[in-house]
Amino acid sequence: MKKISILGSTGSIGVNALEVIASHPRDFKAVALAAGSNIQVLKNQIERFRPRVVAVVNEEIARAISEMIDRTLGTKVLWGSEGYREIAALKEADMVVSAIVGAAGLLPTVDAIESGKHIALANKETMVMAGEIVVRKAAEKGIRILPVDSEHSAVFQCLEGHGRKYLKRIILTASGGPFLQVSRNDLKNVTVADALRHPNWKMGRKITVDSATMINKGLEVIEAKWFFGARIDEIDIVIHPQSIVHSMVEYVDGSVIAQMGVPDMKGPIAYALSYPDRISGSMEKLDLLKTGRLEFLAPDIEKFPGLRLAYEAGREGGTKPAVLNASNEVAVGSFIAGKIGFTDIADVIERCMNAYRNVQPSSIKDILDADRWARNKAEEIIRDMPNDRN
Repeated sequence: MKKISILGSTGSIGVNALEVIASHPRDFKAVALAAGSNIQVLKNQIERFRPRVVAVVNEEIARAISEMIDRTLGTKVLWGSEGYREIAALKEADMVVSAIVGAAGLLPTVDAIESGKHIALANKETMVMAGEIVVRKAAEKGIRILPVDSEHSAVFQCLEGHGRKYLKRIILTASGGPFLQVSRNDLKNVTVADALRHPNWKMGRKITVDSATMINKGLEVIEAKWFFGARIDEIDIVIHPQSIVHSMVEYVDGSVIAQMGVPDMKGPIAYALSYPDRISGSMEKLDLLKTGRLEFLAPDIEKFPGLRLAYEAGREGGTKPAVLNASNEVAVGSFIAGKIGFTDIADVIERCMNAYRNVQPSSIKDILDADRWARNKAEEIIRDMPNDRN
């Protein structure tokens, strides 16, 4: 039986991971859960899965959850960054599902790697911000980092059994989000509610907005660079509105191998948890006779400038991707709060990137310094924006 710790248990990835675990009780056991402030969902998870330890965002929430749960369960309740990091390094866990959203997931994931845990990685910021350092640490510890994002899971599966030297191109697919058919000029009038209406996937608010701006796909390009040892110019994006082909790999002989399935995150989660085996019943079967037409379109870089910015950051490397990521997090948060418009998100990112003097990081501290600088700069830019924009 594989023992699992989940960082971000009440988010969409964490909830789906627990459903996979519940469906295969002989194969997996959830021994630790880390969440934010969703007390009721966490309470239900504790009662259902009986983890040995949980962690929440602060002491106040820790006290509240301690009073809500049955003490006879014996679940230890921790809080804050130290609590998250303790769960990440929990001795009895075999694997850590890293699903905390944003840069907050970086340090717990690094702690899990340094503790020798295999990682099922849904926190793309870990690779975007610190891919070179993270990949090196994983190699030193002899542990696997397995992708949970549907696109990277697809590429990972397409590469299985094939030599890296034969790879010509990685092709990441993108749904195009809710604004595929919306004109560039009309994007200025997009509301938060509009941006949160993803046509195919049910995700958290931040990731859904990232999909709407398509910065999410740009972050995945940088992530793929480190996951698969590819150059940025070997990674392309195609728009695939049906979200049936999750990604593809092209080889030097012209062969293209695709991984397909219904748009359901339980599939890639189950593959990461069970690797190198496969388990049944994780998601609905794909019926090609009912699927209908599959379309593939070129992305519009002018309409979605976040893609261009991500490619630029990925090519430049250093701490520039951390600046891209941090400024995006601040800008998306400000958009959701109604402080800036939808098209201002990319503007904030670009202005931060242009103002930053890049550094080649030698440690996680260098990454965190760049992250902190970018957050402060993004907040400064947003404060100085004209009132008619925010």
